[in-house]
Amino acid sequence: MAALARWPARILFPPVCAGCRRLVTEPGTLCGACWPTLRFIERPWCEVTGAPFSHDMGEGVLSPDAIANPPPFARARAAVTYTGAARQMVQSLKFGDRTELAPWMARWMMRVGGELLADADLVVPVPLHRRRFFRRRFNQSAELARALSRLSETPFAPDAVIRVRPTRQQVGLGAREREENVRGAFRVPPRAEIRLRGRRVLLVDDVYTTGTTVAAVTKALRRGGAADVDVLTFARVLPGDFRPDDTGTI
Repeated sequence: MAALARWPARILFPPVCAGCRRLVTEPGTLCGACWPTLRFIERPWCEVTGAPFSHDMGEGVLSPDAIANPPPFARARAAVTYTGAARQMVQSLKFGDRTELAPWMARWMMRVGGELLADADLVVPVPLHRRRFFRRRFNQSAELARALSRLSETPFAPDAVIRVRPTRQQVGLGAREREENVRGAFRVPPRAEIRLRGRRVLLVDDVYTTGTTVAAVTKALRRGGAADVDVLTFARVLPGDFRPDDTGTI
């Protein structure tokens, strides 16, 4: 009976590929052309930044960047590289209003971030400034964080940290410019400090590029009382993956 009840919806709103929008048999799946373009991030990786290594160098090895520039967060993980269908899914979620993709993307994030979620007391999204939120009508990071919260039964805290001033897009900025762009942009409101105090936070965003934004949010969360912060994103930009038209990556 349930299958019969779904038929009218299937006819009116047929399932489409999460990447290219071609017709597929089941919602939240990829077509035969898009599936091979996915690059899942697998071990071995840096235990801190999550950057993948080309070969296994042993347990607990850190990347040169993690050693030279230790980030304020404890661990970062990403499900896929920011290429092919994964890139299209991010763009569709963020700019195409395809919020129905968030639960499917969150399942892939669970696959790589299960350990981080198991250790987390709260799931917190990277916030949008209110001007951008009103233009976009939703925060794509919050949609992913909400889905992860439901899947893992970890409390969702969308207002634990806020963006107090608008920032420029990070694309095209140098390292120092990126840091200056987000300096002082995030703050934990007083009402959230009690909930954060002594808690381990899982910070969620859609794409990890240089880590500048999540580092700034992490610092704000730590100042607000969080004991520690891990970072989980759907995609990660690896060297050579950048596209000039990529906007909004962090």
